Amino acid sequence: MYTWKDLLKKKKNKIIKILKIINQKRKIEMIFPNQKDVFKAFRLTKFNDIKVVILGQDPYCKVNQANGLAFSVNKNISIPPSLKNIFKEIKSDINKNIKTQSGCLKSWSKQGVFLLNSILTVSFNCPGSHRKYGWESITDYIIKLINDYHFGIIFLLWGLYAQKKKHLIDCNKHYILFTSHPSPLSAYRGFFGCKHFSKVNKILLNQNKKKINWNTK
Repeated sequence: MYTWKDLLKKKKNKIIKILKIINQKRKIEMIFPNQKDVFKAFRLTKFNDIKVVILGQDPYCKVNQANGLAFSVNKNISIPPSLKNIFKEIKSDINKNIKTQSGCLKSWSKQGVFLLNSILTVSFNCPGSHRKYGWESITDYIIKLINDYHFGIIFLLWGLYAQKKKHLIDCNKHYILFTSHPSPLSAYRGFFGCKHFSKVNKILLNQNKKKINWNTK
């Protein structure tokens, strides 16, 4: 049984160093997500329970959006455009009656869908603003850990940024599904009609694993 705490011991000092910089910045500007939610994805999805990895770039940079899970927002928050398109594809792919009133993807996390942003924090209204602080060295290491310690994980790489992480994954051990990003700018270039959600469940069932219930609560 591997725990995130044990697996990330090697990177502990680097993580502490990044967090010190971020926490200093929090004194003078708005940073997302809230400090308590930076590692939420790790709390909700235990390392041994990972079945699917959905990789995002960095958190939403508007007020009350980012909640520590890639693409997710808290309950009662307006659903962002990319997530709307994700829900649209799920309904088209699996069932138009799937319930997606909430943009909170916590229920996915608890089923083994690891919702990982490559960059774990962001400044208000400045996407990509925390790229320089070293988060990607941590999250690339995490992808490598998943690659090395697991077998049969399904990686969903949406958009060019996520697809650049392909070199960290052994495609002979794992499944990689590619398509365009679900944002309104690129969803029509392949995301709509990709059927990734039914494909994920088919692969899981073929591995005698429980399929994902894509409803949100």
